[in-house]
Amino acid sequence: MYIKVKVTAGARKESLEKISDDHFEVVVKEKAERNMANKRVLELIADFYGLPIGKVKLVSGHHSPGKILDVNNDRADSGSRPE
Repeated sequence: MYIKVKVTAGARKESLEKISDDHFEVVVKEKAERNMANKRVLELIADFYGLPIGKVKLVSGHHSPGKILDVNNDRADSGSRPE
């Protein structure tokens, strides 16, 4: 599932607010340098959905505050597979 995220980087206090089913506003302490803020956003979204960070990918918006993330919360691939 794709979600839209508006990010504010370099704040004193972190927050994550769910605006709608597919839209979040995230405030992070990390600066928008060396991909630090993007990594923290991925961590916060993964934690919100209870997923490992590898299940959340940045699709677009690498250099802008508006981002689109792909959240793979498909529970079917977490079970055992038949051989």
